[in-house]
Amino acid sequence: MFGYLKARTELLDEEQLRRYQAAYCGLCRSLKERHGQFSRLTLTYDMTFLALLLDSLYEPERQSGEEPCLVHPFSPRAWQRSEYSDYAADMTVALAYLKCLDDWDDDSNPAALAEAAALKKAYRRVQALYPRQCRAMEEGVKALRKLELKRDESPDAAAECFAALMGEVFILRQDRWSGTLYRFGAALGRMIYILDACMDLDSDTLYNRYNPFRRYYGLDNTRRFRDILRMLLSDCARELDRLPLVQDAGILQNIICVGLWTEFEKKYGSEDEAAHGTGSV
Repeated sequence: MFGYLKARTELLDEEQLRRYQAAYCGLCRSLKERHGQFSRLTLTYDMTFLALLLDSLYEPERQSGEEPCLVHPFSPRAWQRSEYSDYAADMTVALAYLKCLDDWDDDSNPAALAEAAALKKAYRRVQALYPRQCRAMEEGVKALRKLELKRDESPDAAAECFAALMGEVFILRQDRWSGTLYRFGAALGRMIYILDACMDLDSDTLYNRYNPFRRYYGLDNTRRFRDILRMLLSDCARELDRLPLVQDAGILQNIICVGLWTEFEKKYGSEDEAAHGTGSV
């Protein structure tokens, strides 16, 4: 994904912070064991969110431990993982592989092509395990590519492509929660796609890349973007509230209700700053 699904860690209590960091390290461990050392470079907090959400919903048995790693060789780190950490690791690899191919198509970036080649075997394994999810990812990327080539200026059309992709990623198996998980994932996908378009408007315009908001470039977009994102966020929060989450609920709510705004507020200023006329554009 795009790197926006991060907690505001200063708002977590000590127990929540330990759990959040352990889940992140558990995902890293799952990546290594399932797809090798190189795959750890694809590690994101976005997929840590997925692992936490499914853990909270299904409450599986967890493995835990403490050990050093390549990034922290002299200070052992606590980790926790479950079957949902493994699933999140597989989805991490699949999304990273397809993003690399998309970056190659966009910019002819040789580094992206090399990374895709390194991840190809892992992606084929994930594809064999989860054909539905991988098919949705591939179809979503193709649909977005068509809109980009047409220079379609409809933000809704582009966001729906990513929504369909994300909806399938959040469903590991068909059960009583599948519908809600799909709707939540789709709502989150719309939010993330639109947020990323807002964040990248300047650079996309500069480098003549596709962005459905390019017609707004040069205008004071802060209030417009904030209103759109607030509406999309309310859809995410509504679907999240329909899931019976207890374990890690505080962390998940922190990420959705506060953490998702972090990068936007760095770029455009907070609502308080806007009220006092000190926000940036």
